[in-house]
Amino acid sequence: MTAPLIDPFARAISYLRVSVTDRCDFRCVYCMSENMTFLPKKELLTLEELDRMCSAFVRLGVRKLRITGGEPLVRRDIMTFFRSMSRHLDSGALHELTLTTNGSQLERFADELYAAGVRRVNISLDTLDEAKFAQITRWGRLPQVLRGIDAAQRAGLRVKLNTVALKGFNQDELFPLTDWCAARDIDLTFIEVMPMGDLGNEDRLGQYWSLKDLRAQLETRTTLTDLPEKTGGPARYVRLESTGQKIGFITPLSHNFCESCNRVRITCTGEIYTCLGQEGHSDLRGPLRGSESDAELESAIRAAIARKPKGHDFDYSRQQIDGQVSRHMSHTGG
Repeated sequence: MTAPLIDPFARAISYLRVSVTDRCDFRCVYCMSENMTFLPKKELLTLEELDRMCSAFVRLGVRKLRITGGEPLVRRDIMTFFRSMSRHLDSGALHELTLTTNGSQLERFADELYAAGVRRVNISLDTLDEAKFAQITRWGRLPQVLRGIDAAQRAGLRVKLNTVALKGFNQDELFPLTDWCAARDIDLTFIEVMPMGDLGNEDRLGQYWSLKDLRAQLETRTTLTDLPEKTGGPARYVRLESTGQKIGFITPLSHNFCESCNRVRITCTGEIYTCLGQEGHSDLRGPLRGSESDAELESAIRAAIARKPKGHDFDYSRQQIDGQVSRHMSHTGG
């Protein structure tokens, strides 16, 4: 049971993303419905169960652990979990503990996160315009997020912004946002909008802004140099020669990055999704709760990895939303 996790396509699984809650204090239009029905708390893994689950993956070769949500920092007593996970950093078994957040709670928790061993945070931020921010997040408060970014940098955390590229919404902010990040020594990654969740009134096809086009716009102002580095995720990076800053592109639609996928996702209810763009999943909560021993859990993890697909089916190329999955992004944790 000590063999590493290798999927059917010879990809080693070393990166685990874990959602600790489906709740959030925002309602971003590409992630949630405005009136969400959240899960009963009894269905969620307890903090102790999350610890046991993540520790099993670390034993099986996971070296990078990213905590997500919903908004992970709205979960009660979540810092208890971060402090507990830091033992795997201390032992050397885990190389990185990090999180993706909307930034709203960083003013409260940045120092505690750093003390627990977190050194980098990804902050979802699609606009620097306060009115547009309120529109895209429905409930959002931009000044609170900006204070959180300041607090994270003061605490010593390396900050990266994740910006969803949205046609007709933030196209006009490409250069202002890039310049803002350069002035603050913040990395920036652009993400193509993905067809996930009940679309409702949201026109995913109409929102889609290809990062090929975004990159071409950047190249009208400066030279972009492709960088070979990888951070364990799907982003491909360039350096802007005018500022020296690093920009990432996550392109599940215009460029399929599945060949190097090394990650799986656990929901807050203990479901494992081995592909963000597929509906297939397996239950790990049952084996977790069914035995005090981790043998059954580890067997279930290996069985799930053995069914990991080669890639997703997201596709806008035919001017229709092919490959759409029905769950909200907040359910899986991004």
